[in-house]
Amino acid sequence: MSNNYQQKITSLWNVFLLGTLFHTQLGLMPLFHGLSVAHPNLHAHDFKDISSILWLMLLFFVLPILAIIATNFTNSRSYRFTHFCLTIIYSVMNFIHLAMDLNVKPIIWSQITLMLILFLIGLLLNIVSYQWIREGMHKKQLHIQGS
Repeated sequence: MSNNYQQKITSLWNVFLLGTLFHTQLGLMPLFHGLSVAHPNLHAHDFKDISSILWLMLLFFVLPILAIIATNFTNSRSYRFTHFCLTIIYSVMNFIHLAMDLNVKPIIWSQITLMLILFLIGLLLNIVSYQWIREGMHKKQLHIQGS
């Protein structure tokens, strides 16, 4: 099996982002069956109240995009560690999101299943990111020993 960790990480981030997009789309599926997903009392000025949430959602989506780019163009030890920390943060946030969705009534099991899959993809991303860090440390040790 190839140890091209950068390619594996990029693939996992892409799958994660596609899953995140589908999570949103799945929440909108009732629209296609004539059901409403809108809050009945939501007005244009209410968006100002949720603007910080919208910015956080944008950041949540943009960071993996930047990680994909950086992972393909950067191979430094400091980036590998920073990236690993980012994957841990995302795994924690996905777990919290999954746990919170279990408290929403009614429970929408298709969403729960998708969130569980995204959480498991995140754990795999953690593992591969950690392996990428270890590969860099191993190469450095070999370089030191060869000197």
